[in-house]
Amino acid sequence: MIDLVPILAGTLAAGTPLIFAGMGELVVERTGVINLGVEGMMLIGAIAGFAFCASTGLGPAAGLIAGAIAGMAAALIFAILALSLAANQAACGLALTIFGVGLSAFVGQHFVSNSLEGLKALDIPVLSEIPFIGPILFHQNYVVYLSILTFFVIWWVLAKTKLGLLLKAVGESPESAHAMGYPVLLIRYGAVLFGGAMAGIGGAFLSTVYTPLWVENMVAGRGWIAIALVVFAVWKPARLMIGAYLFGGVTILQFHAQALGLDLPVELLASLPYLATILVLVVISRDKKLLQMNLPASLGKSFIP
Repeated sequence: MIDLVPILAGTLAAGTPLIFAGMGELVVERTGVINLGVEGMMLIGAIAGFAFCASTGLGPAAGLIAGAIAGMAAALIFAILALSLAANQAACGLALTIFGVGLSAFVGQHFVSNSLEGLKALDIPVLSEIPFIGPILFHQNYVVYLSILTFFVIWWVLAKTKLGLLLKAVGESPESAHAMGYPVLLIRYGAVLFGGAMAGIGGAFLSTVYTPLWVENMVAGRGWIAIALVVFAVWKPARLMIGAYLFGGVTILQFHAQALGLDLPVELLASLPYLATILVLVVISRDKKLLQMNLPASLGKSFIP
């Protein structure tokens, strides 16, 4: 019999950084801006969070805050170039990723041999003792629950509030929103900074909670997967959350492959999340009608008032 409890419990933790980064990028793209620098912002958030905790002795909560601030600072660079100066958004995002890879490697060389205490899972009274479901859902660290709460807040804001409608209006027709008196660039700035903070939290989670140590390029492509998840979810938060856990499950399966009797090369197992990403994007891209119905009309287009 296969013990599914550790696999499913690990899936929730593995999907957490993808939820943070993916939800942030979803909000950004809802306003018509595409930021391909998620990988770089996650790396900057990861080293900022780890370095802050290692230097001050504070817990992971402080590291998450430091990661969010660092992610916002990196996103601000992108915003100035892509929004204020109307530079090509794709090129700016790629440059931000390259910058994040180099900066995190440079700063992180002083923390390679360090490790943190990490974060213990919470045992929710009574609920954690429920057979099968309890150890999976009610024996996680608080950051996992924070990611779930983040999903519900973002879903509610986008679907039920005036702010959500305004973000959609800016993404669909910034000219019309500007003509109605709304500050399009300011709204896009806020969305980009929010996306940077979320990516920074996702990166800091990896370095201070998930694997509480620093390894160069430890984000390992999760930023690109987060961007792909936005397309997979056709810009809908609920589908993005499901996709994040699906990719998290694929990531966890590679560690349980031998127990499951899968005699596959290690290199193939390590590439499974990225192969799954390509496969999903190919399948989604075939349904052009679904993409066109949900794609923000001004995505990737600069706006000059």
